[in-house]
Amino acid sequence: MTQHEPNVDGDTIGLTVQASQRLGRIYGLGDRASPAALTPCLLVEESDADSTPTSIAPFIYQQDNSKIPGTLSIMGRLPMSIPFDANGPDWQVSVGHVLPPSMVAADTGDRGGSGTLLPITWQRMNHDEELLNLEKEPQVVVLLDALQLANQQGTLGKALFTIRQQFSSALIWCPGISGPDNLALLTWMGVDLHDLVRTSQCEAHNALLTNSGPRRTEESLDEVVDRKTHLAIWKAELATVRRAIRDGTLRELVEQRVLSSPRMVEHLRHHDALLAIPNQKTVLQSVVATERRFRAHSQASFNDPEIVDWVRFISDDYCSPEERDKVLILLPCSDRKPYRESRSHIRFGHAIGNTTAHEVMVTSPLGLVPRDLERIWPAAHYDVPVTGDWSTEELERIQSMLNRLIENQGYSHVINHSGIKLDIPSGISVVDSRLDDGATSQAAFERLQTAVQEAIEKFELKGRSKYVQLMEEFRSVARRQMRNDSWLDGLRVAGKPPRWKVYDGEKQIAQWLPDRGALSMTKAALPRLLEGNCLPKIHLLEGIKWRGDVFSSILESHDSDIREGGELLVLQGGKLLGSARASVSAWGWPNTPGKLAKGHQRL
Repeated sequence: MTQHEPNVDGDTIGLTVQASQRLGRIYGLGDRASPAALTPCLLVEESDADSTPTSIAPFIYQQDNSKIPGTLSIMGRLPMSIPFDANGPDWQVSVGHVLPPSMVAADTGDRGGSGTLLPITWQRMNHDEELLNLEKEPQVVVLLDALQLANQQGTLGKALFTIRQQFSSALIWCPGISGPDNLALLTWMGVDLHDLVRTSQCEAHNALLTNSGPRRTEESLDEVVDRKTHLAIWKAELATVRRAIRDGTLRELVEQRVLSSPRMVEHLRHHDALLAIPNQKTVLQSVVATERRFRAHSQASFNDPEIVDWVRFISDDYCSPEERDKVLILLPCSDRKPYRESRSHIRFGHAIGNTTAHEVMVTSPLGLVPRDLERIWPAAHYDVPVTGDWSTEELERIQSMLNRLIENQGYSHVINHSGIKLDIPSGISVVDSRLDDGATSQAAFERLQTAVQEAIEKFELKGRSKYVQLMEEFRSVARRQMRNDSWLDGLRVAGKPPRWKVYDGEKQIAQWLPDRGALSMTKAALPRLLEGNCLPKIHLLEGIKWRGDVFSSILESHDSDIREGGELLVLQGGKLLGSARASVSAWGWPNTPGKLAKGHQRL
């Protein structure tokens, strides 16, 4: 992707990311120290300005179609433009000829203007190569034919994701499609600005546009259809969405809201599928604080890109710890995370002991969670409703992942204590230690204990010290959260729980941070990480002095596999300067305003 120059001409608005969750963001508009407004927010027509507070609608827009092609204007109602001494911005642009998306093969030649305010259509995205090489990144992108795209399978999601990846810092507006019912979904898909077109349409038909869709009024409660009522609904939903972004619960809100419309469910599914495609600039996370929860309360969570990515990793790339490829023990999950801290798994641990048997938890929606990865995102963070029943889709995922795991690791024996009837490939011996009893019942516990003891004797399983097990776990974590585990070669684990330490001789290399579910590297580790190509790298412009955090203004280039929360190596002129932790996943690099990464270690 072309790195655009920051747009600082004329009516440049101040943009500061206050909070984000995946593609959903709260932007501060105006002075960084005291923003005049926040996104997501409204833009209104001039006729609605007097009745709409600037706190929710800081922009006015006007479209003039008296001539062909028409023009679009956006004006600020608050001091949002540099130097923040008057109301601004004041933008105007030609919209060009807008053809129906069905005529995508046609090229009118008049594609519309460009600059700070950039109008885009599906047709223009398919024909105008100049969009890939703009000198300056726009501040607002207007998807003019959003209404038509929303009625086509998956097209709106493709358009929005393309725009967001190409113009990571720009505000996006999709005219004519927003409402309190889809505000959460559109924000999740990267839209920042919303209008009242659908609200006005509902008012014309004497209907209320609520957070669950349009409906008739209930006269017994004196409901009325007017602008004041609608603005109150909008204000409440804007507050709900902003709060959800700050709390990291926007996905849960989206899953609730989309149930009011089959079309919104379709949009979410297409969006999830698009973001789950591998080998692109990712939107996913690597390290997430322990207190953050992943609440998988609906079927939509099953296809969340974070979950799909986990399933793909375990199925295709996961490698069990060394010498743990003979006996596989399948265990049920638990409400408490990580599992090892639950009462049931403490009992399982007493039955299994410190053997080289490989413990893997069977669960939903993650499918399978190896013991050596249970303390990292998202295995340590998910919550699901437990009924004891498994859907066909859940069972199919578990069976498919198990087949791949057995194929890749080559186990000889399986002890199934999960309680699920699973098909084990022929040639592999199987013991069902549950026999329909509860996982922690005395009978099942004794059968598990016996099955493990027999496997120890038959396959000559050896005991493992806690330090050996910890190093095996850290290697698994490194293979998941980094590019490889080569930097751990020749190192040892020591110290006391929960902050175990990794040493090279007497020199500390890393420390386990349970609150992050990740290893924190010391300065001494950085050359090893660089030599082993273990982490993504970012390169700073020569001549600048790095003072700790990483911003777009000091960035020369970056790798494309950056995940939020993950470690990065910081270089300048080929020299290793230190490390940083990514604040934004790869999709937001290099032009997201504000901090891209937080400085961690400096050499």
